[in-house]
Amino acid sequence: MTSRAENFDHTGSTFDSFLEEENLLNEALAVAQKRVIAWQIKQGMSRRQMTTVELAQHLHTSRSQVRRLLDPEYIGVSFSNITKALHAIGKQLRVEVVDAPKPKTSNLLRARRKAVGK
Repeated sequence: MTSRAENFDHTGSTFDSFLEEENLLNEALAVAQKRVIAWQIKQGMSRRQMTTVELAQHLHTSRSQVRRLLDPEYIGVSFSNITKALHAIGKQLRVEVVDAPKPKTSNLLRARRKAVGK
């Protein structure tokens, strides 16, 4: 007896296509980008020997707001706050808007569509 998984061809499937099928790709990308930004701010603070209290004072905000800014999972931070924090450590934010890659239809999605006759 063969299982369903053994009969399913995963060729061409990617993790991105899985996330897209589950409507999780955009959030995953946002978290990944925020992790990079938070890491870079922490690195800049470390190089300048700056504490979260000092950064909060420089930004005229609370330590809890700075903790959210440095939390790699929290994506609800404004560009304004990110820009101010980067300025405080001698950095600036550069944003580029590019065309999204054409979504690839994975084998799983093709199989689902075939099963429902689409």
